[in-house]
Amino acid sequence: MYLLLVIAIFIILIFLFVDRKQLKEYYPTIQFYIICNLLYNFIFYQHTLWSYELDLFKWLNHTNTEIIFTFLIIPLFIIVYLRFFPVGWKGIAYIVIWIISFWLIEYYYLRKGFFDYKNGWNEWWSLLFNVIMYPTLYLHYKKLLIGILVSIPIIILLLLFFHPPFSKLK
Repeated sequence: MYLLLVIAIFIILIFLFVDRKQLKEYYPTIQFYIICNLLYNFIFYQHTLWSYELDLFKWLNHTNTEIIFTFLIIPLFIIVYLRFFPVGWKGIAYIVIWIISFWLIEYYYLRKGFFDYKNGWNEWWSLLFNVIMYPTLYLHYKKLLIGILVSIPIIILLLLFFHPPFSKLK
């Protein structure tokens, strides 16, 4: 139920605050996120770092929830995040607010039992990931190629720390 509420709220926010003509501007960064998230889900298919534990509906399993987050919820977050990004030093405060807010929301849902960390991942790794993800998304939005190049060592480091055993790879 919370998932449907989150989707509804963000769709309303998009219609109220985002000029749909500007969506093309955010599209490459949304694609970048989707590609990275799908790559994570592909590589870590049998060695997930977290899983959604929603028993509300049978069809709302981890895979379907991940698809909803990948293609709808997080892209909506990205649109709002990029659309209202301030210039100058306010941008740093803005990033910090998004990092902390996203982490607190995740922590709340973790405590409510809507998802669970696995294979060494925890709320502190999640916070660190947010510290990396939000500036990287903005960097990608402003300088596409640099954003991609910065992501490569980050992905390699994540694989070094949380690599799935070769026996778990297909």
